[in-house]
Amino acid sequence: METMKTLLKNGTVLNVFTGELLRENVLIGDDMILGTGDYSDADADTVQDVSGCVLCPGLIDGHIHIESTMLTPPELAKSILPHGTTAIVADPHEIANVCGTAGIDFMLAMSEGLPLHVYIMLPSCVPAMPLDESGAELLSRDLAPYFSHPRVPGLAEMMNYPGVLAGADFVMDKLAAAKAAGKVIDGHAPLLSGHDLDRYIAAGIQSDHECSSAAEAMERVRKGQWLMIRQGTAARNLEALLPLFDEPFCRRCLLVTDDKHPADLLTDGHIDHMIRMAVRAGKDAAACICMATLQAAQCFGLQRVGALAPGFRADVLVLRDLEQVDVRDVYSAGRLAVRNGQCLSFPAHELRTPANASVLNSICLDALKPEDFAVEPFAGKCRVIGVIPGQLLTEELHEALDFSVNNGVSTQRDILKLAVIERHRNTGHRGIGYIKGIGLKRGAIAASVSHDAHNLIVIGTNDADMAAAANRIREMQGGSAAAADGQILAELPLPVAGLMSDADAQTVAEQNRRLNDAVHEMGVPADISPFMNMAFVSLTVIPHLKMTTHGLADVATQTLLPLEC
Repeated sequence: METMKTLLKNGTVLNVFTGELLRENVLIGDDMILGTGDYSDADADTVQDVSGCVLCPGLIDGHIHIESTMLTPPELAKSILPHGTTAIVADPHEIANVCGTAGIDFMLAMSEGLPLHVYIMLPSCVPAMPLDESGAELLSRDLAPYFSHPRVPGLAEMMNYPGVLAGADFVMDKLAAAKAAGKVIDGHAPLLSGHDLDRYIAAGIQSDHECSSAAEAMERVRKGQWLMIRQGTAARNLEALLPLFDEPFCRRCLLVTDDKHPADLLTDGHIDHMIRMAVRAGKDAAACICMATLQAAQCFGLQRVGALAPGFRADVLVLRDLEQVDVRDVYSAGRLAVRNGQCLSFPAHELRTPANASVLNSICLDALKPEDFAVEPFAGKCRVIGVIPGQLLTEELHEALDFSVNNGVSTQRDILKLAVIERHRNTGHRGIGYIKGIGLKRGAIAASVSHDAHNLIVIGTNDADMAAAANRIREMQGGSAAAADGQILAELPLPVAGLMSDADAQTVAEQNRRLNDAVHEMGVPADISPFMNMAFVSLTVIPHLKMTTHGLADVATQTLLPLEC
């Protein structure tokens, strides 16, 4: 078949190899860049005049959980293509913890053929840690068949750093399989340093996205890791890591969102938003775009991706302004995907099929009663999870509770009840305790999004409303809900594995806005995102104190702790 050629002429090309801005034309043939330079109209079948615009490669998000956007892959593509993101490296860790390999298969199928190039890293920690009670367990033999898939570049974030340091067989087997297949391995080791970090990296782990300070990040780069600078909805590290945008560190960095909600995508943008933030802080736009294109591709071994050069995939952005990353048009593999900021149509993916039955019916749980949330009184002080604003880290607090009044809950002291309830196999396991730093004054909130096992999680001021909110999640087959005085005030259905909506981004954002408005009316301060905080309260890979279906867990020692201390 004859190659169809498109010429983009009269623009300025950002060369990500040198950082130069060059007056060149770009010739595209089918899905590939044929060349840059003095090509003329006679060399092409179609010609697009891009006078006054800057041409650069499509942006790449180097680490994202699609599930955390609450959108299916096609809906996410519609949301981020107009912002210039033409590729993402996704870790389906969340849906795999609910549905196992069926979740990986779902993500691969639902992202096939999209104008957004979706690469899938294989989840390394299902469950994330031994204390977690997930819906599945994936061992090396379960992952092995996927390494041959053309859109699988490697093994996703190895969160079980204690297992790496201890040389646990089930962990080392996964690392060995990835290395034998010639695949990359992502890391996840917050606060790890010194000799322990050396051992972690020596195991073959090539990157990290959990750094919250410049010193921590610089140590990673100096020891040869790729450093992922993260700015999402939950964790926002860009400002603290601004020194990494400068030489020599910027050459080993890429940009990632990790977890980002639809409202933030629609309001702020995606990777383009991160570049604008860095530029406003005085950083070089060309260096930022290089981090988000060529360097991201190099990190994952993506061949001929991330540059406007002969033989590279024709993912091209036409920018009205470089520093503002003002996207006019987007070409994905040579095809126009966005025109004048509007995403063009592409084939739909059928969601409700027999193959997706397990993904769409993931809540296995009996109805809950108020007495299921009761705590047996004790005399000593109580261990309470302390939420740190703007951080995934938590702290261990010791508080004296008055169990004679509302079973220890005190809205005056902002001490609320917390429950994590197993929802995959109906085991009846429930971890009950207390949390401080949410600010709820009445009612309760519940969700099926609770990293990483994604059991049902509930925070409330009283047991009756906790039961009401939890039971609404059960009825919806996943989602988030707010209840007060026995009534559901707002809800966000997430029927896809209890993690994702079947609606578009605008609908999800509006439902999420109403939910957040409801909880703020229930007393939560405006600067606190309670559902986001709640989603990470059970994450047993981020220090220090977390809640599991079996009770309180000390992340550092991976042991369960009693409430009484």
